Amino acid sequence: MTALATKPDIDVMKQVNRQFVTGVTVVTAMDGDTPRGLAVNAFSSISLDPATVMVCVQRTSSTHDCLFRAGHLAINILSTDQLDVVGTFAGKSDDKFKDLDWESGPFGSPLIARSSARMEVEIRERLQASTHTVFICRVVHASASELPAMVYSAGKFYDGGALAPLA
Repeated sequence: MTALATKPDIDVMKQVNRQFVTGVTVVTAMDGDTPRGLAVNAFSSISLDPATVMVCVQRTSSTHDCLFRAGHLAINILSTDQLDVVGTFAGKSDDKFKDLDWESGPFGSPLIARSSARMEVEIRERLQASTHTVFICRVVHASASELPAMVYSAGKFYDGGALAPLA
């Protein structure tokens, strides 16, 4: 006998998702001469060789179409020193790059200063998954700093460098 699939309660799904600790990234790309970006926690490494990652972006995001058209984008893994940055990129500001220290990567994508790590990627695939687009990307440039990464869980930000090991 097989169980019938039911749609899970949205409040239960929120509780489930709050149990998962995730990194905090800002995904950026150039829209002509204008830098664009948004905060994204749906980021993951797929493979180290070849270096391949994925990010998921809601199609209703004001940055989605820019990312969809782009050949390259940047993934900035935020450090504990960037609460101001995550606040800006989680919002709806018209100019999220105003007063932000950033530079162009080798392929032109905006790399944000003070990040724990940064990578520029070539978009290889764009998969439609319900309300989101999954961007499958090959890493073409990467750098890491000594700054501890910011992590997110249950609606709060934490110092990823202060996590206590279990063993």
